[in-house]
Amino acid sequence: MLTCEAVITETAFLMKREGHDADALFAFLERGVIRIALSVQEEAAELRALLHRYRNRPMSVADACLVRLSELHPDGEVFTLDSDFRIYRRHGNKAIRVLMPD
Repeated sequence: MLTCEAVITETAFLMKREGHDADALFAFLERGVIRIALSVQEEAAELRALLHRYRNRPMSVADACLVRLSELHPDGEVFTLDSDFRIYRRHGNKAIRVLMPD
């Protein structure tokens, strides 16, 4: 699974809010199940453009990172609980394949 540090931060926060610690999350990182595959610094211009495009939606930096990863890896799927990924588009007009519970 590919992600970015902003997603790890948001996931750890949500886990804590729900009363869980982040040990399992970090175990996945340590084992390589989850890999950091996007540098915010290297992708800053693209991320800023996405945040600007979706300025009327509650797009977080983590969301922008996942949209950008979907552009860089078009055969992948985004695993999310965020229904805004039904609205976000990669490359401006292409639907993002998502894996999301109903």
